[in-house]
Amino acid sequence: MIDKLEIHVKAGDGGDGVISFRREKFVPYGGPDGGDGGNGGNVVVRAESAVTDLRKYWYRKVYRAANGKHGAGKKKRGRNGSDFVLTVPLGTLVTDKKAMPDNELIADLKETGEEAIVAKGGRGGMGNAHFVSSTHQAPRIAQRGEPGEERDIILEMRLIADVGIIGYPNVGKSTLLARASAARPKIASYPFTTIEPILGAVEAGKQNFVLAEIPGLIEDAYLGRGLGHEFLRHCLRTKILLHLIDGSHESPVADMVRVNNELALYDSALAQKPQLVAVNKIDLPSVAARQKEMEELFQQAGIQVYLVSAETGQGVGELMTEVAEKLSQIGKGLAVLEERPRKIFRPQPRDSGKRVRKEGETFVIQASELERIVAMRGVTEGELRAQFKQQLSRAGLVRELEKAGIKPGDRVRCGTLEWDW
Repeated sequence: MIDKLEIHVKAGDGGDGVISFRREKFVPYGGPDGGDGGNGGNVVVRAESAVTDLRKYWYRKVYRAANGKHGAGKKKRGRNGSDFVLTVPLGTLVTDKKAMPDNELIADLKETGEEAIVAKGGRGGMGNAHFVSSTHQAPRIAQRGEPGEERDIILEMRLIADVGIIGYPNVGKSTLLARASAARPKIASYPFTTIEPILGAVEAGKQNFVLAEIPGLIEDAYLGRGLGHEFLRHCLRTKILLHLIDGSHESPVADMVRVNNELALYDSALAQKPQLVAVNKIDLPSVAARQKEMEELFQQAGIQVYLVSAETGQGVGELMTEVAEKLSQIGKGLAVLEERPRKIFRPQPRDSGKRVRKEGETFVIQASELERIVAMRGVTEGELRAQFKQQLSRAGLVRELEKAGIKPGDRVRCGTLEWDW
């Protein structure tokens, strides 16, 4: 199962505004009629119940939405770019990969149809019809489209199950899941037979619930040893943990303590989840002989233990009934303990309000809306300077330039445009 990966997403760029003039026979009033560009498409992540894992995103790492179309004459607006939708399983976390120790959570998609925009498309540029004024009735400038957002995101799937079976490798978790539900996991005698979480639906009386087998944990699993560390996060979605212990081991109580320590070291929320403890393999003569001894040991530890045999089915029905009863006690309204993303504080510098700075002998204007303005081919430098200066005046930047000490003949730059004042 592929349940965690990193991909790169790129939203669509906005379409360019167009420079156009109305020229029709017998139409006395012409003038600029350049239309706006369309907006770029968004990249959207949507949860779908039909999707079971993230395998389809394993072989391709870059996903792009469509660009917006350019505007046209007669004030025709360009078509918006279509969104690109990434469908993911229910319970997927979407985080933004940052160059920091902790990533930023974008969305936690738990419900069918729930979605989040992970990269927003760029806005389309304005056509020259927007730049008409009483002093410039034939503007030959328009705006380029904005570039779409671009980022690296991490998709992390977490199974949504009511009960998770945990325990050491080869304690009989797969056999118990197969006995209690219609799931058919691979069952063998060697360690780590199960290499991915498996779900099964269980019917106990009038109640149904989903049972998940979590691959076997070993000592220091929270540090990444074995397979369990990769799937411990799936336990965070469960309401109850069913702790299965091998009765043939020398010290079942010590096994339970070690596994619980691994859970607590991975995430403290796991240690707070309700647990049911069951000792497996009581069909073996050596285990049956120690049955009373094990019950006393667990009672001394203050734990109610259930003795079962996943192989023969002995005690499994009673155990599932107890699990269903425990789930009904928890209630649907009780929030499930989950891993809570850490709050990340990113102080932003206060905006000084200055949009004009001086680099050497050049005055640099910082204004995104003006930086996107492009000039039509064939326009003279004087025309461009006059038209652009009017836009600067509208934005209040002429006054800021004068306060900064600009003089005739000084060099001014805004985006890719540079001219003499």
